[in-house]
Amino acid sequence: MFPGMDQKMLKQAMKKMGVKQESIDAEEVIIKLKDKNMVFKDPKVSKVQMMGEETFQIVGDYQEESNISEEDIKMVVEQSGVSEEKAREVLEKNDGDIAQTILELKG
Repeated sequence: MFPGMDQKMLKQAMKKMGVKQESIDAEEVIIKLKDKNMVFKDPKVSKVQMMGEETFQIVGDYQEESNISEEDIKMVVEQSGVSEEKAREVLEKNDGDIAQTILELKG
């Protein structure tokens, strides 16, 4: 946590301040945003309890993924007759709103 600091002393200081930390054996963490997902594979996750609050710390590399499903894309393609790439592009622009996307592509 703090480079160069004795881990035993650090744990004692945290205990005196009422801070509890535990590791969580997570395989994957997904943070869902409005227009995409942040996916952490093999992250290091810690749960910290301090002053009655629980917080989580996630360390690791992540990839951004669209949260538009393949089913939604297929429905737009079938209803509007455009390519999958175009359907995905307009769906993402419309924040996944299928009806709005179809109307926009047909109009």
